Amino acid sequence: MIPYERKEKILEALHREEIIKIEKLQEILPEVSISTLRRDLKELEKAGRVEMLAGGAVKICSTTSEIPIATKSSLYSKEKEKIAALAAEFIHEGDVIYLDSGSTCTALLNKIIHMKITIITTNTSVFNIQQETEAEIILLGGRYNPVISSLNGPLTDSNIHTFNFQTAFLGANGIDAEKGVSTPNLVEANKKREILNNANTAYLLCDSSKYNKVAAVKAFGTEEVIIISDANDEKIGETTKILYPEGTK
Repeated sequence: MIPYERKEKILEALHREEIIKIEKLQEILPEVSISTLRRDLKELEKAGRVEMLAGGAVKICSTTSEIPIATKSSLYSKEKEKIAALAAEFIHEGDVIYLDSGSTCTALLNKIIHMKITIITTNTSVFNIQQETEAEIILLGGRYNPVISSLNGPLTDSNIHTFNFQTAFLGANGIDAEKGVSTPNLVEANKKREILNNANTAYLLCDSSKYNKVAAVKAFGTEEVIIISDANDEKIGETTKILYPEGTK
């Protein structure tokens, strides 16, 4: 099988499943070795067609579609736990905070529900909490997006104006020094902008795999938030402050 044909079959498989392990790709293409598949994938990644993920997984590059929340939760899970632990240090008893949807924000939710705080959120993962909580949780209304376990839309934006957040913790799909913070969804981008307008301080929680990535819709500039991540990025760090665990670069 010639390289072009192999790559087309790889892309066909990714369009069907969106995220796939390299081992599964070899089951689809049994006559192709793992080393050859890795070489093809690196070339496709260099061409901007696919993105290599942790644990030997690969996904199709798209600026307009969301990865399901269940899948995102399994990617970079250790990094997300470190980010959540660092973010929790900026939350204090009595605070009124906004918590966004997304897997990293959900990791933070699990670390702060025992605190005597008010959590205002559009993250429907709160329904999965299976432990006692000290926090008061207020779920903003809106249209339910099951792919990312999020509420958004005009009703959500209207309800946001009711609150003044001491601190907001936001998520995103891409962070770029020039293109800003972005998401595939226009409605989600509008929601994030409304949150920023009603927050005293805003933190963006993102693992470093999202650095220098751009999704379809710009939500806001990097200079409008403080980034909490698992690692630094020199170029993005020139536009805003990046907080990350000690001992990492």
